[in-house]
Amino acid sequence: MTAACLPIAAVERETRLSKDVLRVWERRYGFPAPGRDAHGERCYPQEQVERLRLLKRLMDQGLRPGRLMHLSDSELGALLQRPAPGDSAPGAGEQAVIEELLTAVKRDPAGLRQAMRHHLARLGLERFVEGVAAPLTAAVGARWQDGSIDIFDEHLYTETATRILRQAVASLPEAAGRPRILLTSLPGETHGLGLIMAEALLALDGASCIALGTETPPTSIARAVARHAADVLALSFSAAYPRRQIVPALQQLRQLLPEGVALWAGGAGVAAIPTVEGVLLLPTLDSGRQALAAWRTSDLSVE
Repeated sequence: MTAACLPIAAVERETRLSKDVLRVWERRYGFPAPGRDAHGERCYPQEQVERLRLLKRLMDQGLRPGRLMHLSDSELGALLQRPAPGDSAPGAGEQAVIEELLTAVKRDPAGLRQAMRHHLARLGLERFVEGVAAPLTAAVGARWQDGSIDIFDEHLYTETATRILRQAVASLPEAAGRPRILLTSLPGETHGLGLIMAEALLALDGASCIALGTETPPTSIARAVARHAADVLALSFSAAYPRRQIVPALQQLRQLLPEGVALWAGGAGVAAIPTVEGVLLLPTLDSGRQALAAWRTSDLSVE
């Protein structure tokens, strides 16, 4: 069977590049180079769609398409790892933002909301999640553990960040392609901020995400996977979740799920647990994005 070939409307949804942009690039740069389906309509191979995603992410960071088109996929990937224009050092700008927001957590709730929205608009969702929200969440957790901030400060931050990220994710175009990823946590895991950050990055990469929120019972998760025809079940485990319960819980879920459904477990809680058969452990947000890319490669290889 030939590899997947998407019509232009699907490519527009998955890459967030308009049909007009795709056609202009085709004329101006010779890329993308779609084929034609049985009806003579443009049809884009999956590898071209993946490259288009890379190009869109780099354009979101301020780079121009004319500079990017002649680069290889590996060179485009390397550019994503570099500091964005204007940063004096890797992460320098984001670190200053984190310190600003940590101060606001204790002293200025209204200022915290305003500052987070400002930085989200300035940086874009991807850079905000990776460079601000993720390290800020870790910093808030560390300060709560060492007593620098109260538990109500941590709750205030979590609620503020959750609301802002939910609004940002809701504004993204709906992806209709694969994989379909169901995101939730098990009973006892009330921390949902990591799930929302993961959903944001996976959705930006074109995955179709179905978010159930937190604390879904295993049997209900299995039914939801079946009803929504999910390709992947992604669970989140925070550092607060009892570590001894993680492996048995994952083993139980693996038995409840069809063999063809991938099971991903992410978050700080899985960083130190042993390998679990049939489960992909993803302790960082970036490892989740790598898992998505690997899933797509594997899916293409069996078509």
